[in-house]
Amino acid sequence: MSHIRLCEPWTSQSTPVLVTTVRHLSPGREAAVRHLGGGSRPRRVLGHDEGVTPPAADATPPHPVHLVVGEEELLAERAVQDIVTRARAADPETEVRGRRIGEIAQEALAEHLSPSLFAEARVVVLTSAQEAAKGMATAVLRYAAEPADGIVVVLVHQGGARGKSFADDLRKAGAEVVRCDRLTRPAERADFVRAEVRRLGGKITGDALEVLMEAVGSDLRELASAAGQLVADTGGAVDEKSVRRYHRGKAESSGFTVADKVVAGDRAGALEALRWALVLGVAPVLVADALADAVRTLAKVGAAGRGDPNRLASSLGMPPWKIRKAQGQVRSWRPEGLAVAFAAAAEANADVKGAAADPEFALERAVRRIIDAREMR
Repeated sequence: MSHIRLCEPWTSQSTPVLVTTVRHLSPGREAAVRHLGGGSRPRRVLGHDEGVTPPAADATPPHPVHLVVGEEELLAERAVQDIVTRARAADPETEVRGRRIGEIAQEALAEHLSPSLFAEARVVVLTSAQEAAKGMATAVLRYAAEPADGIVVVLVHQGGARGKSFADDLRKAGAEVVRCDRLTRPAERADFVRAEVRRLGGKITGDALEVLMEAVGSDLRELASAAGQLVADTGGAVDEKSVRRYHRGKAESSGFTVADKVVAGDRAGALEALRWALVLGVAPVLVADALADAVRTLAKVGAAGRGDPNRLASSLGMPPWKIRKAQGQVRSWRPEGLAVAFAAAAEANADVKGAAADPEFALERAVRRIIDAREMR
């Protein structure tokens, strides 16, 4: 399953526009999906998960004008690097110039965008495009309408309301748009980590992925760094044991670890993990959320029956490995026990968000109540 989601193309009355939603780009781009405006069909490049060797770096010369838009800085940086790599694949002598758009005069911009005497190739990266003054925006749009040969312009825009009209005008002028939206959903960040590990030549198990995300958090830079370190230190085979070994402390005291031990009925292990998590600064609300998610997962998977996890993944909205794991856990639960566990998890969630004077005590009580519910017969 590809980690890149295809977005709908921006529409233009005059010029087809290329739109790519970035979930992971690199010089080796092992997977990519593009949609060409004007009716072209999506083109898929196969990756490791389909049993083929990833292709070499894309040597297709880049479009003359690019708009990289979105709040996810790491993805934006990689999108820019991808454009530079493609330009240098076409001409190794390509010069790269980078300036913040608010710190450059229009006269200087004209110099950057004018072909040199010897026609050297050039990539001009203009960051913080949302800050462009009216005159600068007009100058850039004028250039976008008639770009010079051998010069590639990349405008990096943070998205949002500020400078939106400038971004819209660039799309209408035919700029190639690369979206780098913030990855807010855990599933999106999980896809990113999988892709990062594959890009580096490794593989990561489902259990290891969940533990890694719990241990490292949601910051893409930290996730990418951790993935790279794990691939290098393990020879590419990243499993749960290796994640816990290299992230000892955080991985052993995450909300996920507590919840996993709770639904498994490990009373002593769950209470120990909870106390370590709180001592090491894991927020009570994260533990409560993990408990609620674990119980909810058991209920959804239990209600779905013993079907094929791969077939159930779409309807349940969770990856097959998670369904398979929950199918093994839910066999030890009765429906009455799950109902009690649901109530305990919901109460704990309210407690840690202000309903209880002592959120730590509330969590310990919830852990005990959920394990008691599992033992109902």
